[in-house]
Amino acid sequence: MITIIIEDEKPAARLLQRKLEKLNIQVGVMLHSVEEALEWFSKNEHPELIFLDIQLSDGLSFEIFEKVAIKSAVIFTTAYDEYALRAFKLNSIDYLLKPIDEDDLEVAVAKFKSLLPKQELQSQNLGIDFEQIKRMLTNPFEKNYKKRFTVKIGQHLKVISIDEIECFFSENKGTYLHTFDNRNYLIECTLELLEQELDPADFFRISRKFIIPLKAIKEIVVYSNSRLKVILPSYKEEEVIVSREKVSDFKTWIG
Repeated sequence: MITIIIEDEKPAARLLQRKLEKLNIQVGVMLHSVEEALEWFSKNEHPELIFLDIQLSDGLSFEIFEKVAIKSAVIFTTAYDEYALRAFKLNSIDYLLKPIDEDDLEVAVAKFKSLLPKQELQSQNLGIDFEQIKRMLTNPFEKNYKKRFTVKIGQHLKVISIDEIECFFSENKGTYLHTFDNRNYLIECTLELLEQELDPADFFRISRKFIIPLKAIKEIVVYSNSRLKVILPSYKEEEVIVSREKVSDFKTWIG
């Protein structure tokens, strides 16, 4: 397993190296700037895993991705959380805030190791897209996803367009939709059924409690235990958290 650390400060790089060695991850190379990284990647085979500081001595490490097609898995390490969304759009499998907690580091490494079998299959270049074949077999016809919901308000019925919905959530064994004008409506449907009726390009179930639309995401914040917190425009009743097991798929979904 080849691993490199690209870290602005050499003492911080050595400290991270020692922590990784405790997790049986051997670091082969340590780099400290965008320039060094670009030169190394131009002359060497890409490693399986990179620990990458975002702010380097000569610029942001995102510049590396603009000039080199990085094929490695990436775990970002940084003292700043404002770059989280941009990092997730790259090859990242986690985003660790400094000072790096050893438990969070262990979770990130375990996540990487869990992806290895899948990566090895892809590296064989068999030329077969199994996911595409699966979609063809299970969904041969274009599906019509739900465009509106009818809710009961007293003795009246109200039709709510899918574009008006900020999120769906479950509470006290009931399922609710929350609209952008900050109102909740009880609906006769479970989140499990909603997952089948909503367009997966637009809606994602981030946890057992929430389904959110892409257009309602106002901000994404790094949260504890390798999770993410989503800020919505009007829903403030409780924190909207992407569960740990959903983070990887969520990053892929937001593109």
